[in-house]
Amino acid sequence: MEVIRFVFSEFLKILGAAFLSLLAAKAVASWKVTEEGSLANQLARAKPWLYALVLVLAGLSAWNLGYDIAAEAYYWAGLRHAQNSEPVQAYLNSAQAVTLRPGIPRYWQSLEAAKFDLGQCASVIDDKPALDRLTQGRLEEVDSYRFALCFYLVGRYDEALRITDGMTREDRYYLPTYILRGDVLNAQHKFGEAGQTFRAALNILPTSQAAVEGLAHACFLDGDRRQALTVLTNASRLPFPIDAQKRFEALQGLYGQ
Repeated sequence: MEVIRFVFSEFLKILGAAFLSLLAAKAVASWKVTEEGSLANQLARAKPWLYALVLVLAGLSAWNLGYDIAAEAYYWAGLRHAQNSEPVQAYLNSAQAVTLRPGIPRYWQSLEAAKFDLGQCASVIDDKPALDRLTQGRLEEVDSYRFALCFYLVGRYDEALRITDGMTREDRYYLPTYILRGDVLNAQHKFGEAGQTFRAALNILPTSQAAVEGLAHACFLDGDRRQALTVLTNASRLPFPIDAQKRFEALQGLYGQ
């Protein structure tokens, strides 16, 4: 759908630029040299310069449209490389798109995704003001989550928590937010709040492996080894995949030591 919108938009721009250029050239051609000292007569005598001006303006329009098309091409190339698990190429192409057209939010979103895949969390955080400005502070959910995760990974827990709290108010059923919020609270040694957050996640999806492990970990860190084992035992009765069941058994052995 984005491709169709872009092609249609660029087609209208090209059509408009061509129409205005032809209209301007026709207007210049209609001016005739007379013996009167009128403005039209002066303009008619300046025809070569006016034709040159029309040509320059047409060239600038074409140059600007070329930047639009080039930026879009880099953007789609970046997405293709990201899908093919080629983060370096995805980053290079997305960065070119942003350089050519820094006012397009989706180019920044592609760039932030590529940076995150490369582990450049600090750089992602540095770009947050730009994306906030372009979206007027109304980030898409996936972008807010990525920024919160980056704040968590670099140890800026209060800022990560501020974002996740806002996200849970906006969407009470977006599971990844609860998991991340619980992890942040565990990192802050707020184990009771972390446990409540993971339980809220399990209310949304009882078979969330990350929520089960997060809750068990919060209980264990809070000194309640028995409750941690109970969480894992109860989870083993649910239809989790075999890999998850093995993971729970391993944690039971760890917490039971």
